[in-house]
Amino acid sequence: MSRSVRTRPEGSGQALSEAYDTALLDLDGVVYAGGNAIAHAVDSLAAARAGGMHLAYVTNNALRTPDAVAAHLTELGIPAEAGDVVTSAQAVARLIAEQVPPGARVLVVGGEGLRVALRERGLRPVESADDDPAAVVQGYGGPELPWGRFAEACYAIARGVPWFASNTDLTIPGARGIAPGNGAAVEVVRIATGAEPQVAGKPLPPMHRETILRTGAERPLVVGDRLDTDIEGAFNGDVDSLLVLTGVTDGARLLAAPPQHRPTYVDADLRGLLAGQPEVAEADGGFRCGGWTAAARGERLELEGEGEALDGLRALCAAAWTAAGEGVCELDPGKALARLEL
Repeated sequence: MSRSVRTRPEGSGQALSEAYDTALLDLDGVVYAGGNAIAHAVDSLAAARAGGMHLAYVTNNALRTPDAVAAHLTELGIPAEAGDVVTSAQAVARLIAEQVPPGARVLVVGGEGLRVALRERGLRPVESADDDPAAVVQGYGGPELPWGRFAEACYAIARGVPWFASNTDLTIPGARGIAPGNGAAVEVVRIATGAEPQVAGKPLPPMHRETILRTGAERPLVVGDRLDTDIEGAFNGDVDSLLVLTGVTDGARLLAAPPQHRPTYVDADLRGLLAGQPEVAEADGGFRCGGWTAAARGERLELEGEGEALDGLRALCAAAWTAAGEGVCELDPGKALARLEL
């Protein structure tokens, strides 16, 4: 059965923390940025937890162990245990374990998070292509990862050893800005070998499967800031999603989103978990949300009215996504977005 194409953000008469049993929260750009908590994150998550919502922290970053991530969250004022954290290292370790013999050696190009996840699956991390590995796994290893690690991966892959990657995010946010992510490192090995890795992390199904297995979520809500990982991952898992505008996605990117990148809900930050979501309704040849009405006219998106800027953005999403259908909206949103000052 084909899935219907989303043409507008949905409304919710309930607070999202009541409508869903588990929030599957991305970390970078959602909960923290550069190691520091994002505004309103600590209080919003505390309120959602107090109301009975289970919180799980889902990250494509394979460098840190769940223990380390939980300790960092706790330091920020967000109490967490290792069992609350799901990483792409865990997802890729399960993927490998399903394809190699028990106790097999795995050549690691990455950090401690990968090694811990492999041991959890009964696999043996090794450092050299000459250690007779049954698989190669590559994950983010931090800015100090030696160039020689890529060479070891290439040697093993050239011998026919299967290659796995925790994720292929090209960038990773940091305190000083945007830095190369694991996807950039994967490209180095891809160019050198001509091979293609099996990838586990968001937005692909192995990561969603790992998350559901570990959390037991029945009505999950994916919460993220990236369209191409968080929101697409929710789409692939056929679950609802909340996009928060505290990370890499801006209004223009959201309006141009293809169907797999269109979130169920849009809000400014994690306070969106604690509130219902306004309805976006057809009106006057366009779409109304709050005090705003948006429409596609000619080669532009137009916006009229006043009120909460987010309501204007939601109305614009409906106009843009409806005009685009199964494609990407190419209408000029410039003047309409400028009115919102997002």
